[in-house]
Amino acid sequence: MKHDKKHSAKAGKRAAGISRRRIAKKIPTRGARGSRNADNSSRGARGGASISGRCVIMRGRIQGSAKGFGFFIPDDGSEDLFVAAKHLNGAMHNDIVEAKKISNRRGAGEAEVVSVTERGSKLIVGTFEEGADCGYVVPDGNNYAYDILIPSGCCGKAANGEKVLVEITDFASGRMPRGRIAEVIGLPGQKGTDVLGVVLAHGLRTRFPRKVTAAAAAIPQTVDESALSGRRDFRRDTVITIDGSDSKDFDDAVSVRRDGGDFILSVHIADVSEYVKAGDPIDKEAMLRGTSVYLCDRVYPMLPEQLSNGICSLNEGVDRLTLSVTARVGGDGKVKSSEICRGVIRSKARMTYEKTARILEGDAELNSVYAFLRPMLDDLKALADARTRFRLSRGAISFDLRESLIKIDSATGRATDVSEYPKYVSNRIIEECMLIANEAVAERFTETGCPFVYRVHAAPPPEKLEAFIDYLSALGITFKGGAHPQPKDFAELMESLDPSVRPAVSRVALRTMSKAEYKTQDLGHFGLAAPYYCHFTSPIRRYPDLAIHRIIKDWLDGGESRLGRYADFVKEVARTSSFCEREAEAVERETDELKKAEFMSDKIGREYEGTVSGVTEWGLFVELDNTVEGLIRTETLPGGGYNFNERLMRTDNRTHSFRIGDRVKIRVDGVRDGKVAFTLKED
Repeated sequence: MKHDKKHSAKAGKRAAGISRRRIAKKIPTRGARGSRNADNSSRGARGGASISGRCVIMRGRIQGSAKGFGFFIPDDGSEDLFVAAKHLNGAMHNDIVEAKKISNRRGAGEAEVVSVTERGSKLIVGTFEEGADCGYVVPDGNNYAYDILIPSGCCGKAANGEKVLVEITDFASGRMPRGRIAEVIGLPGQKGTDVLGVVLAHGLRTRFPRKVTAAAAAIPQTVDESALSGRRDFRRDTVITIDGSDSKDFDDAVSVRRDGGDFILSVHIADVSEYVKAGDPIDKEAMLRGTSVYLCDRVYPMLPEQLSNGICSLNEGVDRLTLSVTARVGGDGKVKSSEICRGVIRSKARMTYEKTARILEGDAELNSVYAFLRPMLDDLKALADARTRFRLSRGAISFDLRESLIKIDSATGRATDVSEYPKYVSNRIIEECMLIANEAVAERFTETGCPFVYRVHAAPPPEKLEAFIDYLSALGITFKGGAHPQPKDFAELMESLDPSVRPAVSRVALRTMSKAEYKTQDLGHFGLAAPYYCHFTSPIRRYPDLAIHRIIKDWLDGGESRLGRYADFVKEVARTSSFCEREAEAVERETDELKKAEFMSDKIGREYEGTVSGVTEWGLFVELDNTVEGLIRTETLPGGGYNFNERLMRTDNRTHSFRIGDRVKIRVDGVRDGKVAFTLKED
């Protein structure tokens, strides 16, 4: 997201919020937390807006700021627009609004909110401050310009200094909103309070309604023989699951055999739609959640445990219903043909990534125990190798992505270790198998023209591409893709880079890419260089997968003529699932940062080496080898007088220059509000 730093600078310094002294005296206040102009005008919200026939009204979402201004994020994916405080007209963070584009005195594009069409959230997390006859909640984060007034009788059992969830009862356009305490989360520092605060702030659903739990409890936990009619029986095949060691829900299983020079791969996916019917309480709740959310210390599943860990999970040694894709893959990795069918399987083994990798590496003990699997595991690896070569040859882009493994003390809830998440050859095996199935299903339904939900990844936006080319030029690297690159241009660039600069360029290239999302049109997947792509393989944890399973089964029953009834349904699934995915990712990212900061809180003064992972006008972000990221503020850098070049992602003065990918030595300076601060340590 590209935000105008000049606007940010003009918004003024952030105020401290409502003071306890002011509360105690019960002095009336508008409660602005940011710019003095934060409440200058509510005229548009009260009296409406006069819109000329030539004015284009856009729909989008507001990203708020504690300084009073905001950003308008259009639904059509066009460039974000700055919104001055006086032009918000009562809109708050995450609100869905209609806005019009205006120009400021310099002629630069801004936006003005015309109307608020939907409030983003009535629930906000913050810290409760009590007064004599009322209280205030100071919202967490930097997205709200006002504290929230809690009238007498609406404070519940909240105590001073506790984290709370407040429900806004009166948005009070242009002045302090009012609300009531909906839930007390706990005191800062108590086990789980920090993570729960982030979860509730993003509006994640943490409890299943009674109707949902009752419906789930009524579902049998064994497969009835009557359910096998019309299904292909794979129970004699050597079918296995390969997942993480801590996984409890298994929604995909695989088997493979050789047929001459070809591989016959079967990918079996849990048939969740057999148990979750369209419009029933479980289905409605699943659509609201959109996705399971996996955090470092807890999981918020899309489906109740009776389904996710029970009858829908492809557990070892029990019959399970599936939707299965069988593909014939040549020795060159190209799919020659594929078929989709209903199936029933009985997994022969619950394997883990680590265990599978050790078998393939020749671990004697494990090879003895799993001798019956070794030939198939060798074939799976050979298939994955062939498929990887094929995908890379067509232009699939390979980024060096690092994930974090955060270990949590179960008794205290505190982070005890942070490291890079290990990846094994077995991770790649399963990834390749799932990609084959997803592409095969997407291609088949593109051909039918039926309503469907695709996973789409667009080409990089022109402005980001231009900045990327400028960045490469500063490194003396020529990008052959030009203004309209193909995936293969990026793949060849990555392959040609010297190992010393590849991680840095990979970071910048990744930020150049568009964000993948769900759409009802097959627009292809740029990063995978795949003309057809969808999400089919995880119906336990992703609603789009469950949605298209229903369409697939209707199609298998010869009901292609009836599939038009899904036209509105798939639009809603694509829209809501994209939003739920973004919120889940934000929660995962924020909670990881909290726990990483917690882990570093007793390491103040220690010195480490790290890599510059981001450059901004206010400082350098540095990622340590254990994946912890911290900020070195510009004013602490040696020499002073730094000039920030956004297009080249570099900041420098007469004696020093820093850019993404540079290795630096740092000292841990402090931890505040879940963020880690570093200072540069010069040799």
